[in-house]
Parts: sequence; structure tokens; C-alpha cells
Amino acid sequence: MTAASDTRPVAGDAETAIRTRRSTIRLTGPAPGPDELLDLLAAAATAPDHGQLRPWRVIAICGDARVRLGEAAAEAAPTADLAERIAAKHLRAPLMLGLVFQPRDHPTIPRWEQLAATSAMATTLLLLLDVRGWGGVWFGGPYPDAPQVRKHLGLGGDEQLLGYLYVGTPVPGEASRLRATADVRAKLSWLGGATA
Repeated sequence: MTAASDTRPVAGDAETAIRTRRSTIRLTGPAPGPDELLDLLAAAATAPDHGQLRPWRVIAICGDARVRLGEAAAEAAPTADLAERIAAKHLRAPLMLGLVFQPRDHPTIPRWEQLAATSAMATTLLLLLDVRGWGGVWFGGPYPDAPQVRKHLGLGGDEQLLGYLYVGTPVPGEASRLRATADVRAKLSWLGGATA
């Protein structure tokens, strides 16, 4: 056994983390600070990513910046009542992470593959947050393509907002939502017969 393999986690630990992770809807403070968030992102960036293009960026939104983003999104709402609800959604967690897809022109790595890499990073980040005791949930977010939201976040012409990770501390006493193990037999097929 090499020294490098000594530092790898036990497979069962990773599987337990994956099987027990749940989206946490009700969140309160605190949330990860800048140093921990950078560490989490560095770990999440190891997710599958052909060519290591890292075709994404993350915008951390906290404090009054959530209010201002909520106001920008509310401008896109068709009614005043809906605008008020849209603005409030931006205050449901102490930290919002805007997930921005930044596709790159590449001769052999198509856009769909870069989007898959971005999704893999976000999923890995959610898993890492959960393992460290933070709560998180990925929501598409209200009006992610609205010009007001794009301008407020400074999105470039080819960038796409994939929604937000809402991050914070799970509200004490909230029961974890149970998820039944999926029956995936119909989702698996073999060509050439099953291996032993």
C-alpha cells in the first residue's frame, strides 16, 4: 500500500455520505466563511471534468447583497404580489452561491460535456457541505435569465445561471427527510451479458 492510498477515504464512508445526503430546505446562520468556501470549492473542483476546463464560476451572495439580488429578480415579476414573494426567496438562507456555467470553445469537448462537468462540481459541493455539517439545497432560482438578474450578477453573453445553492446551518429539530432507495433495475441494461 502506498502513502497516497493511505490518505484516501474508506469507500464505505463515501457511500454512506452519498446515501444519507439530503437537501436541506430550512436554513439559518451561520454559513461557511470565505476560507472554508474556498477549501470546499477546491475539493469540489476535483469532480469529473474532461480537460479540466472548469467551465464554471461561483458567485457568493450574503448579507444585504441577497436583498439587492432579490430586488433585481422582483423587477422581472409580472405582478407586485409575485414580486414580493420573489424578493423574499432570496432571504431563505444566509449564503447563496450563484452557479454560473461558462462554456468554453474547445475542439474536442462539447458544450454538453462541459455542462455535465459543471453539474458534477455542484453535486460534489452539496455532498461536501453535507459531510461538514452544513445544509444546502439547489434551487433554479426565480427568473435566472431575466436581464435584471443577469446584469446584477455581471453575467457575460455566453454565461448561464444554473440557479443557486442555498447554504447555511440546518434549523435545529428539523427531521431529515427520508428517501426510499430507488429501484434502478429498469435503468440498467447490459450489452454482451453481465459480468461475474
